[in-house]
Amino acid sequence: MNNFLNIADNPFLQNALIGAALIGFANGFFSGFVNLRRNALSVSALSHTMLPGIAIAILITQELTQANAFIGALFACLTVGLGSTVVSRNSRIHQDTALSIIYTTAFAIGIALLPHLPVATSIHDWLFGNIIHISEQDLQLVFIVSAITLVLSNLFMRPMLLTLFEPNVAAAQGVPTRCMQYLSFTLLIFMLVTSLQAVGTILSVGLLVAPAAIMSLYTDRTAAIFWGGAIIGCLTSISGIFVAQLIDIQAGPAIIIMLGTIFLLSFLLSPRHGVLKK
Repeated sequence: MNNFLNIADNPFLQNALIGAALIGFANGFFSGFVNLRRNALSVSALSHTMLPGIAIAILITQELTQANAFIGALFACLTVGLGSTVVSRNSRIHQDTALSIIYTTAFAIGIALLPHLPVATSIHDWLFGNIIHISEQDLQLVFIVSAITLVLSNLFMRPMLLTLFEPNVAAAQGVPTRCMQYLSFTLLIFMLVTSLQAVGTILSVGLLVAPAAIMSLYTDRTAAIFWGGAIIGCLTSISGIFVAQLIDIQAGPAIIIMLGTIFLLSFLLSPRHGVLKK
């Protein structure tokens, strides 16, 4: 363990820390949109949807890599998310209902495929995360996707937030509201997929919800929720790696446990909205 925690002599730890910082920062920032939109349950559904996408990609390529896992998870999330939108707009079924039916069916397909995959043993890392194994190529992909998401989120933040809170006003001001909705949905999926190796498909929703939720207990300023969430996501992800090694658990669960603990303490002790401070 001491050798592992020696950063200068351990390239695996260096890659893991860089990856955790990138993933935590980008997810923490985008969690501001998730909290303001109040669609955490939809995020949870989409996070489970990544499993069948990865499984199908493995069946087609007969191997498990960051590239095919990314493409498979992205395709599955887009299919389920857009599919629920199509159903709700062409029937009397509400989108949340359609999403629940489609994503549980997709998740069941993923579970059914697991025993038939040629890499069934290593897929555990993709379910629960194992950022210690992240490679240089993986880091490049994470950096590119995170950078694109952060740039677009900041570039279109005003029209996206206006569409979120006042869609009629946004449309009256010439904002392409439907395009903004699709953009935010696509960026959400990008963030879910980038967090695969950090916390896995099952726990990815925590990294995309908790950071901004924690900040919302301390401030009402929108900018502070976004950037504060980014800092919390980044620092917690980095700290989670060290905690995981110290107490001998996986990094993914360690990161989410730390976020959950910080959220609980903030809920109780926040000077602005803490239950025990009222």
